[in-house]
Amino acid sequence: MPQAKPYEVIILGFDGVLGSVLSGALDLFSFTGVSWQRFLDLEVQPRFRVQIASLGGVDIRASNRLIIQAHCDISKVASCDLLLIPTIGDSIDKVLRQNAPLLPHLQRLAATQADIASNCSGAFLLAAAGLLDGKIATTHWGYADKFKADYPQVNLQENQFVTQSGNIFCAAGGSAFYDLALLLIERYCGREVSTQVAKTQIIDSKRGSQNSYINVTLHKPHSDTLIKQVQEFIENNFEQPLQVSELAAMINVTPRTLNRRFQACVAMRPIEYIQAVRIEQAKRLLESGEVTIKSLAYQVGYSDISSFTRLFKRATELTPKEYRDKFSRLAI
Repeated sequence: MPQAKPYEVIILGFDGVLGSVLSGALDLFSFTGVSWQRFLDLEVQPRFRVQIASLGGVDIRASNRLIIQAHCDISKVASCDLLLIPTIGDSIDKVLRQNAPLLPHLQRLAATQADIASNCSGAFLLAAAGLLDGKIATTHWGYADKFKADYPQVNLQENQFVTQSGNIFCAAGGSAFYDLALLLIERYCGREVSTQVAKTQIIDSKRGSQNSYINVTLHKPHSDTLIKQVQEFIENNFEQPLQVSELAAMINVTPRTLNRRFQACVAMRPIEYIQAVRIEQAKRLLESGEVTIKSLAYQVGYSDISSFTRLFKRATELTPKEYRDKFSRLAI
């Protein structure tokens, strides 16, 4: 069977970048389809072609003073599948000021419908380019106040590890980068390959079920263990009929108490969480391109296709077909 053409990944390089994140992203994506195969003595099949791009193709001086050689000039990159924006390691205002000429290239590549993903303070570059206006985003909690002050038009969710708004992804920083990378690898290559990468790189997947990233944009940190139990049950059984009364009985509280505690912890009611989990799973299935619209509703727990379609459009502003046509990996 012929090897599929590797997806094109561009990592943005700029002076003041956090060197460990830039090189880490380079390694993680470059060795997808390589490390696992070497361990098992299988044919190596790189799934991504990864290049570091700087303005003018010049060398990059990372915040740790490491000099990194760029592979290409960002102005010469006409298109790519995925553009990664690493963490800013130096003064954010200084880096934004010195790298303002990069912003038109971010806007240009965003217009090609490439996926664009930032890590930690890299979200400031996306916001400065206007790519996060009116969208949900996240960044490191330590930068949250500054981000909100500088970009009030962005819906910052600093408590979330990873956010997605259409083709724009953000990770909060630290270990969240690995959550984001595995999510993106799964988006392009499927869950099996993502799992292989997690195993070979010894990355602890925080969500071990078969739907490991279904809740990636839903989880908020809280300490209510009973509500966490309900969340996990919903995430593992979303395709089954779920009743709030039964969920409440499961943890020995009244439906009213469950609604109140769930709202306090997750900022939505249990029924809204069930719907959100099902929509997230539907998006993943559509992105894989391996599901028909007719069967989609049933696979995520809805018997009424028209009702599901209305909910999906309300959540994404697209019909399931429009979403599949826009984001399916097989449509590229």
